Amino acid sequence: MTNSSHMVNFSASRRFSTTFKSHCKETFFPDDPFHKFKNDKPWLKTKKTIKYFLPLFEWLPNYNLRLLRYDLLAGITITSLAIPQGISYAKLAQLPPIIGLYSSFVPPFVYAIFGSSKHLAVGTVAACSLLIAETIGAKVSPKDDPTLYLHLVFTATFFTGIFQTALGFLRLGILVDFLSHSTITGFMGGTAIIICLQQLKGIFGLKHFTSHTDVVSVIRAVFSYRKEWSWQSAVVGVVFLCFLQLTRYLKQRKPKLFWISAMSPMVVVVVGCLFAYFAHAEKHGIAIVGDLKKGLNPPSIQYLNFDGRYLPATMQAGIITGLIALAEGIAIGRSFAIIKNEQTDGNKEMIAFGFMNIIGSFTSCYLTTGPFSKTAVNFNAGCRTAMSNVVMGFCMMLTLLLLAPLFSYTPLVALSAIIMSAMLGLINYEEMFHLFKVDKFDFCICMAAFLGVSFISMDVGLMLSVGLALLRALLYVARPATCKLGKIPNSTLYRDTEQYPGSTGIQGILVLQLGSPIYFANCSYIRERILRYIQEEQDNSDSKTDIIEHLLLELSGVSSIDMTGIETFVEVRRILEAKGIKLAIVNPRIEVLEKMTLAKFTDSIGKESFYLSIEDAIQGCRFSLNTNKGTEESSNNQAVA
Repeated sequence: MTNSSHMVNFSASRRFSTTFKSHCKETFFPDDPFHKFKNDKPWLKTKKTIKYFLPLFEWLPNYNLRLLRYDLLAGITITSLAIPQGISYAKLAQLPPIIGLYSSFVPPFVYAIFGSSKHLAVGTVAACSLLIAETIGAKVSPKDDPTLYLHLVFTATFFTGIFQTALGFLRLGILVDFLSHSTITGFMGGTAIIICLQQLKGIFGLKHFTSHTDVVSVIRAVFSYRKEWSWQSAVVGVVFLCFLQLTRYLKQRKPKLFWISAMSPMVVVVVGCLFAYFAHAEKHGIAIVGDLKKGLNPPSIQYLNFDGRYLPATMQAGIITGLIALAEGIAIGRSFAIIKNEQTDGNKEMIAFGFMNIIGSFTSCYLTTGPFSKTAVNFNAGCRTAMSNVVMGFCMMLTLLLLAPLFSYTPLVALSAIIMSAMLGLINYEEMFHLFKVDKFDFCICMAAFLGVSFISMDVGLMLSVGLALLRALLYVARPATCKLGKIPNSTLYRDTEQYPGSTGIQGILVLQLGSPIYFANCSYIRERILRYIQEEQDNSDSKTDIIEHLLLELSGVSSIDMTGIETFVEVRRILEAKGIKLAIVNPRIEVLEKMTLAKFTDSIGKESFYLSIEDAIQGCRFSLNTNKGTEESSNNQAVA
């Protein structure tokens, strides 16, 4: 036995209600949001609860003119970007351009109330716009029946809002985590490629085009309709694109000049409108946006379509775009919050995005989230609170009431140039190369999304990438980490012998460390791996006396175990006993120990075979080895006598 005064705690197992409550808390409330005010007085607790669910009341009471000065500038700046992007992305979604402007009016007010990020700027995004057009367009043609198509887009936006809100209230943000960083990088890159290629329709002034989004179909369509190419449109498009890229280059070289890049899309739209008006661009093969009516968002709740024929398409579009929008918006909000050493609440963001899209679907808006470009401009413009979104909302209201018809002369080629310029910044080659250097499997996940989106379709590419990521997670579960531990010289530390070749083994004792939960899916592998370690150790033994007599399993990394895992330990112990090897358990965690106790495994192996540390276990094993040797020598002496 060990001389240590510290022993494994075999106290009574916790009640089921206690463990169930603990598991639910860790699953749904890992951030423990109500811990800060659980001991406050009722009225104070109510006040803080309201602040928690309505972040507006956290910053509004302390708001002042100094903060307004920064938010006013930021709000006006992002409005200049929201107008051209709204029109451009609405065209990308095969929607009337005015819908893009509507979508930058109502949602910002909703986010200012429920959103937790100070820097996120609300608006439409290219990836979701194209995905909506692809999914809904496969069911209803936006050209043949534009009214029904528009109503189905509103319905898909409603489903997006319901889905996002449900995830937020049920604290199921874990689902968004299945869209890994590698998946998002590949998906955004692939989406940028196909969106850029689709803008060739506007650049060349084509009247006919393919409804498919893959690279091969788009390139084939561009050259199939080469008789429709308009050199005038191409020249204007190239000039606008070069101007936009030049401003992006200036921003990268001199970050203080970010406002030039932020204003450049608006400059392109204004110059394009003036050019189209005075040069009569339509007569030269340069198409324009067309009629844009004055007025605020009309109600659209009556247009939501729940017809069973279209329900699968609208639900599919709503859920897939909802997940992508959540992953993108939350990740972007957290990225800018980290720069300021602040935090955003993922579940609050889900609720905010959900309410934005539910209310948006009632007011002629389509899907909105937090786009990177607009958020970056908002951050660089010096925004201090979500009031910048409110300022943008009021600016959009003035635009819709007074200026909307002026944008009816916007050339489509200008919108194509704006979209292409924005998309070129989303192809993150450096990050892909970084993934290749660091983790080849992550690189494969990224490439599955990138190539799948580019050459098949957006939803297939996304599913391929997520499938590979889940496969990797299953491999981690089915093939958990195990290693042999050795003692670091002149210390009491035991570490992986492969990582630390200088560590030494202990004669007659094999120490193995298991590093993951033990479930039915990995029990067979763990059993075979333990037996293989023993076989390898015996094969490498220099003498018959240097054999394994004790096996120590270090379980500090095993957070949980199921009944199949316990039965596996019983089977391993039976096999070891047949080989003359004793099994001991080192530092089992509370949940593992409780289940072993309830399953009577602790009684069958003996509580004396449980140790708090590896050093204690080795001392106990050495005591047993010395005792056995003394018994054997005594028996031999008696036999000689």
